[in-house]
Amino acid sequence: MVGVMRSLLWPVALLGAVIACGDGKSPPTPSPYGLDVRPTNATCVARKRPVVDTGVTLQRQWPALALQTPLYLTQAPGDNTQWYVMERQGRIRTFASDGSGLREFASLPVSAGGEGGLLGFAFHPAWPTKREAYLSYTRAVTGGDPAPPACQGSGNPFTSVIARYQSTNNGMSLNLGPDEILKVGQPYSNHNGGGIQFGNDGMLYIGLGDGGSGNDPCASGQSLSTLLGKMLRIDVNAAAGAYVIPADNPFAATAGARPEIWALGLRNPWRWSFDRAAGDLWLGDVGQGTWEEIDVIVKGGNYGWRTCEGFHRLGSTTTLCGTAGTREPVVTHGRGEARSITGGYVYRGAAMPSLVGTYIYGDYETGNIWALTYDTNNRATPKLLATVAAQTLASFAQGNDGEVYTVQTNGVLSKLVPTAPPPPDDFPQLLSQTGCFDAKDPRKPVAAMIPFEVNSPLWADAADKERYLAIPDGKTIAINAEQDWELPVGAVVAKGFSVAGKRLETRLFMRHDDGGWGGYTYEWNEQGTDATLLPAGKVKAIGAGGEAWAYPSRSQCMQCHSQAAGGTIGLETAQLNRDAVYPSTNRLSNQLATLDHIGLFSAPLPAAPSEAPRLAEPDGAEPLEARARSYLHANCAHCHRPMGGGQGTMDLRITQSLRDAKICNVDNTQGQVEGASKLLAPGAPQASVLSRRLHATDSKRMPPVGVSVADPLGQKLIDDWISSVTACP
Repeated sequence: MVGVMRSLLWPVALLGAVIACGDGKSPPTPSPYGLDVRPTNATCVARKRPVVDTGVTLQRQWPALALQTPLYLTQAPGDNTQWYVMERQGRIRTFASDGSGLREFASLPVSAGGEGGLLGFAFHPAWPTKREAYLSYTRAVTGGDPAPPACQGSGNPFTSVIARYQSTNNGMSLNLGPDEILKVGQPYSNHNGGGIQFGNDGMLYIGLGDGGSGNDPCASGQSLSTLLGKMLRIDVNAAAGAYVIPADNPFAATAGARPEIWALGLRNPWRWSFDRAAGDLWLGDVGQGTWEEIDVIVKGGNYGWRTCEGFHRLGSTTTLCGTAGTREPVVTHGRGEARSITGGYVYRGAAMPSLVGTYIYGDYETGNIWALTYDTNNRATPKLLATVAAQTLASFAQGNDGEVYTVQTNGVLSKLVPTAPPPPDDFPQLLSQTGCFDAKDPRKPVAAMIPFEVNSPLWADAADKERYLAIPDGKTIAINAEQDWELPVGAVVAKGFSVAGKRLETRLFMRHDDGGWGGYTYEWNEQGTDATLLPAGKVKAIGAGGEAWAYPSRSQCMQCHSQAAGGTIGLETAQLNRDAVYPSTNRLSNQLATLDHIGLFSAPLPAAPSEAPRLAEPDGAEPLEARARSYLHANCAHCHRPMGGGQGTMDLRITQSLRDAKICNVDNTQGQVEGASKLLAPGAPQASVLSRRLHATDSKRMPPVGVSVADPLGQKLIDDWISSVTACP
């Protein structure tokens, strides 16, 4: 299979397709280079992010710290001089409040595959008198570990452990342990929860997900016989290596029930916390495909999973749950603004008096951060406070003083602080004001906008597209080991969409001065003379037959433009390795050769285009497998890759062999789709989720954003390829 993939990526020769019109007067001239010199760029440079006047901003803290996938940040009880940061790979480090003296506090072996790793950390509330801390992590299965529940497709990828560690060196490190006080066998590698905290009652609370896969195949959420899908409560003030059940636990005397259970019906309580003043337990429960929810957890409460998702029946946007005995969430978010809720804290600081008593939380996928306010009718009404880079918001933190911080997996730690009077918002409201298009005729790009095309396009309801990129003067594009292009700060990428000759939308994707990306949608007016910046997404009828065009919100843009994929989609060597017509010179030339010739890359390309990676066109003459894998790479791999945000463990990058893609005869972690349960069932498109997702007409359709019309070419291509697969490697 490795040899087959190499032939897909390293063709002997290029096809040299013409992908754009020249000047309309004469045929384009084949030439080694489409441009002779790099165009200067005085105007098309990323602006500062639009100003959102919320009264709150994020102020980065301790920027010199070099952290590796931090997931949690805390202080020890009564000690404001030190911070402790927990890293997923099994390490806790401590540093002084001024950012100095970073050193190791604890280290332990963990299993960090799937959603595992070092997931939770809590000091004993009597610290430093009682030098104990508790860790929640996943590790390799060993003899004597409890078996996970047996359910379809399940295994035992690792064991979830709650362990007691002690310090015998005056709090310098956790150097004694582990005393494994609670162990839970995991049937799948996702939905581990993992958060642990002490309540105001001195009891240790533990959040565990439903065990993974999709649709809770183990039926954990509603079963009292398993600890999965629950909030647990135990008393650890007992002998080392043991705990006792608090007498007032709601199921302590229920036959057949696990007495540790405090509340049930949870899918994946990734992050949660206690209001240090009121004692309430606030929790963010990660949704499946429709709703994300915030809950207040009470003794014996049933929060509905897997019958309910948010206020609704599982998978519905209209039918309310209506299940007797279940508790409703405080608030829900649809998938347009949140896709992996990150629970936070009730603000109890002094810097922002207007927020005291307000719950602050966010979303990992979109980077949105909200304050949960209430309207005049006492209805929960989230207020957007700030946004961080998408797919980085792992946790919030709360200092001993009640102030709230954010923890991002890219190593950035920030503090929520009050803003001064907001600066003027000079973000362009019209496309003609962006400096990327002619101010008098925004249908025309400025000279700094270099046109480009791709080999395997992202499907967008059969729209015609125009693509451009602009790089600030003096800066270049780096190419990483995977041949993804890393554009510099200030870069702008533009894509225009037209249907039946009518301009509908132009999207600008900007890399801002904070290093993060932002996506902005401009809607063209009916006359086609200019386009206006949309503050949010919208759906607009565009045809007499009721056809609709979906304009993505800024949050939706970041759902696909994953950090793991480098921010942009399509700007990679294998996509741009093709011939194109350059309108300014009317030359037909290879795009890689042209961009290399004008010095747009940080280093000269190491190989000629004929030897460089190249994706296959979906309707081209290349082999079926090459075209199908290229299509999946272009349309799916920005999410379905390690840390890309897609559900499950599949990796659809074309650089992966079919075995390493983890799709052939692999169970879908999100349950069945139109009766299909395997991601790819050899020879059987009808039984393959990859096919059914493309054919779906509901929320299960992929790609999930900006698509309302099925792609018949893509459907046939993937179905034909699956039919040709005779066996798994």
